Amino acid sequence: MPSPLPLSLRQLQYVVAVADTRHFRRAAELCAVAQPALSTQIAALEEALGVRIFDRGRRGVVVTPAGEPLVARARAILTAAESLVEEARRHQDPLAGTLRLGIIPTFAPYLLPEMAARLRRAFPALLPQWTEAHTPTLVADLQEGRLDAALLALEADLEDLEWLPLGEDPFLLAVPRAHPLARGRAPVGLDRLEGERLLLLEDGHCLRDQALSACANARVEELGYRATSLPTLVQMVASGMGITLLPRTAVATEVGRAPVRVRPLAAPVPFRTVVLAWRRGSFLKAAAPALAEVLGPGVAAVLEGAP
Repeated sequence: MPSPLPLSLRQLQYVVAVADTRHFRRAAELCAVAQPALSTQIAALEEALGVRIFDRGRRGVVVTPAGEPLVARARAILTAAESLVEEARRHQDPLAGTLRLGIIPTFAPYLLPEMAARLRRAFPALLPQWTEAHTPTLVADLQEGRLDAALLALEADLEDLEWLPLGEDPFLLAVPRAHPLARGRAPVGLDRLEGERLLLLEDGHCLRDQALSACANARVEELGYRATSLPTLVQMVASGMGITLLPRTAVATEVGRAPVRVRPLAAPVPFRTVVLAWRRGSFLKAAAPALAEVLGPGVAAVLEGAP
C-alpha cells in the first residue's frame, strides 16, 4: 500500500484562499473556518512539505518564491479534484451540471438559439457549454474526452462515434434575383445547373463536401474563390458571382439579409442529417435519447420557420 500523503485537499483550499486574499482572516472567512484553525493547518502543511509558503509581515501576507509553484500546483490539484467529483456526479445524473457540447459552424447560428432554449426549459439543472468548430476537430474532441456530445452532419466522417438522428436538413438552390433560375415556382432539377458557376465554402466545412456530392453529375463549374461562412457565401451569390446550395436551416436567417432567391430542388432532394453524436462507451449514452427527444423538435421548428 502507498504511504499516506502528508496533506489534504482542505489544506490546499486554505493555501489557495490565503494566496488569493493575501490575508489569513479573510481567507478563513472565505473558507468558513476559524482563523486559528486555518493558520494551524497551513503551518502543519508547511512543516510536512519542508517549505515556507507564506511570509507574514506588517504589510500583509506574501507568497514566498518557493511557495509560488506550490500554490500553482495546489490550484491544479483542486481543479482536478473538482473535475473528479463532477465526473462522478454526471454518471449519476448526466442531465444535471455541466455538459460540454460541440456544434459545427453551419449549424451554430441557426440551430443553437432554438436548441439552447429547449435545453434550458427541459433540463433546468443542466449547464451546457457550447464549442463551435469544424467536424474533424469536434470528432477528435469527442474521441479524446474534451467534449461529451456534438451536433454534427451524419454525411461527414464521424469515425466510430455513436449517434441519434435529430432531423433531415434539405438543400435548396440560392441564386441572384436577376438570375434565370430565379423565375418560377416549380422545383429545379439538378440537371438545369449544368454550366452554372457554383460557389462553395472553403475546405474544412463538411457542407462543402456534401454540396459537391449533390452536384457531382450536374457538370457545374466550381469557382476558385471559397467562402469562410454561409453568410459570406450568400452575399457572394447576391452580388452575382454564382449560385449555391443552401441548407434549409439557414434560409430564414440568410435570405432575410441578402437579395437572393431560393428555389426548391426536384426529387430526389439532397439533404444532410442532423445527429447528436457521442463517444462510444460514454456515460452519456443512457441520457442521449432524452436529449434527442428535446433537440429533435428544435430542428423541426427551425425548418418550419424557413420560407
